[in-house]
Amino acid sequence: MTSVEIPLSIAAALPNLTVLDITNDVQREVAAGGGSGIAYVSPNGDPSLIRVQERETGFFSDLECLLERLVPLQAGDRERLVSLLLGPRTEQIPFTNGRLHLGQYQRIFLVAFEDRCADEWMVTVVGARSVPEGV
Repeated sequence: MTSVEIPLSIAAALPNLTVLDITNDVQREVAAGGGSGIAYVSPNGDPSLIRVQERETGFFSDLECLLERLVPLQAGDRERLVSLLLGPRTEQIPFTNGRLHLGQYQRIFLVAFEDRCADEWMVTVVGARSVPEGV
């Protein structure tokens, strides 16, 4: 798990925002089981969510513009409104032979709005395990 640097303007608007790249950890969990199916990656903490997104600075610039237009800094309960805008808390990621189906630059991010739940997540794997031939 690695921390993702957040631009100062977003950090100022959401001082408790933490973004962690959990892609490698999720991949290890999926690879351990092998097979094919869907990995449901969910945050354990609230308010937080999982997102599959390219890891590039344009994402944060786009997020900043969206927040400025839709949820002003003065808005009460801003974290709840932001999490509502960002959608469902869980991501579903298909996998085959224990390998996640992600785009070349896509990563899995845990986005937390309060420090207390910054590194809590779980993966639920649904699918068939690989069975060696002849078994």
